[in-house]
Amino acid sequence: MPAPIRDTAQVRLDNALRLFDEFVAATVKHPDAATLRGLERRFAERLQIQPSYWSQIKSRSRQIGERLARQFEQLFHKPPGWMDHEHGDAVPLTASTEAPAPAAPQDDEERFIMGLVLTYYRRHPQRARARLLDLLGEVLTPEPAGAPAVRPSVPPPAADEMDDWRKIQQGVAPLKPKAR
Repeated sequence: MPAPIRDTAQVRLDNALRLFDEFVAATVKHPDAATLRGLERRFAERLQIQPSYWSQIKSRSRQIGERLARQFEQLFHKPPGWMDHEHGDAVPLTASTEAPAPAAPQDDEERFIMGLVLTYYRRHPQRARARLLDLLGEVLTPEPAGAPAVRPSVPPPAADEMDDWRKIQQGVAPLKPKAR
């Protein structure tokens, strides 16, 4: 059965996300949430558009029109019409309408959470590993029928670590609820 024909707007979005992924890969080795936000601004600057416009494109509230598609091609040294055609089986890491790789963040919220977890892990690897395994164990392991729920004891963080955490939280915007 032949593959379904995809509309030009979706193909252009996938190609724009592919270009962003290439830009990120060429710029940093291991991007975290804060680095990604800065890279999105720099990517928009390279495209000669406002960062908010790039955000609207990614969130699918705006489409990539003919002029902007040609601008992408010119500024990223792609042949004319490149944005209008699918390119191989590789799926952009940033977002897709198809099922992404399980470990790849699917949207800004997931990238944000992944960034927070990585920041915590990089500062306190053993404690982060133990806490994350405890949390995941609670969610992923079903309780035997009739067994009382017992939560493993995890030592509370030290006061100076809580101060560090509060300072980090002050610079982070809260997650927006998904529109349904």
